[in-house]
Amino acid sequence: MNGKTLLYDCFSGIAGDMHIGALVDLGVPVEYLQERLAQLSLAEEFTLRISTEKKMGIRGTRARVEIHRGAVANVRHLSDIVNIVESAAYPQAITKAALAIFGIIADAEAQVHGTTPDKIHFHEVGATDSIVDIVAASICLDYLAVDTVLCRTVELGAGMVKCEHGLMPVPAPATAEILRGVPCTYGGVQGEATTPTGAAILKYAVRSFAASGDFKASKVGYGLGRKNFERPNVLRVMLGESKSADDVFKMHNPESDYIVEQTVQIECNVDDMSPEAFQPLMQGLFALGAMDVCFVPLVMKKSRPGQNISILCSYALQSRLVDYLFENSTTLGIRVFNVEKFSLARELRTINTSFGAVQVKIVQLKSGLRRWKTEFEHVQALAQENCLDYLTIKKLIDTEVAKSLSQDVVT
Repeated sequence: MNGKTLLYDCFSGIAGDMHIGALVDLGVPVEYLQERLAQLSLAEEFTLRISTEKKMGIRGTRARVEIHRGAVANVRHLSDIVNIVESAAYPQAITKAALAIFGIIADAEAQVHGTTPDKIHFHEVGATDSIVDIVAASICLDYLAVDTVLCRTVELGAGMVKCEHGLMPVPAPATAEILRGVPCTYGGVQGEATTPTGAAILKYAVRSFAASGDFKASKVGYGLGRKNFERPNVLRVMLGESKSADDVFKMHNPESDYIVEQTVQIECNVDDMSPEAFQPLMQGLFALGAMDVCFVPLVMKKSRPGQNISILCSYALQSRLVDYLFENSTTLGIRVFNVEKFSLARELRTINTSFGAVQVKIVQLKSGLRRWKTEFEHVQALAQENCLDYLTIKKLIDTEVAKSLSQDVVT
């Protein structure tokens, strides 16, 4: 077991105040959180109250953001919120997380309203308490400094919810947009179980949504909500270890050795872009965290030669990579798909050869056989060091690697 992991169990939904309570219950010091929140320019408008209480017999932590009398109920644009967060002078990781969460909400609201994120007026989410919820979430996640974040199926609730659009069925429009592609359950409780703020926190932080996996909990925390449902309105979070920060969850099938991840595929076609622009585009996408990037030649309308640009990434990076693709390519339209990625568990092993050490990637098939591949960068570096061409030294290195590995490894 390795990889410090945070696991969300949203069996009764998630809201901003529940999230604060849960992470404080998990070990984030109240004093530290309050000191960080005091850096906000609107700190005089609120007080964060933390208490230990029970909900239907479950002991947990309740967080309340109390708005002071006389505080102005502002309707803010995204630019206003960016100024509030950036002026607080937080460490880069906290600022980045807070702005990303607000960006997720802005993107969702823009999609619902048919406009752009910069033109969105934040009402409920632009209020002081919601800003505190999101900034506090960023502070707490930074404090915990986990390697990966996982989440089980998210309960959304049932019935009607009042929002700026009037009465709408649960989930609220922004929540539904944010959680597209995320495994959810409906009707477990009567009422709104998951709010847009809670949904955006999950969309930003969670590495993988799955119902089961190799996870060992060392600590459990509960954040108490304000609703009275048929089940306790609490958010359960667990801190522990998963098998790997990268290879998160295997399929819930004892006969399967595949790893399954919920990811996003971003695509567009271009036929008017200089070939020299593709290499820096690929480098930039990988630098931002894309899992994979590829270009596929195709024939477009009027028989023009073109390229399909395909990007694989996590849910949290979707908006960032879409923005980057628009800004660094000539495309005018982008397609986004929810994709379930299957992969083989892999082992990285360093093997010494007569030319130097080389890293080898090994995977095991369901048949029990394994196959391996020497890493290109290592072979290329050894070729330069030994003054040999790449193909020659690769053949020699592969011969030595094959001899050093067990007999059931096949090329």
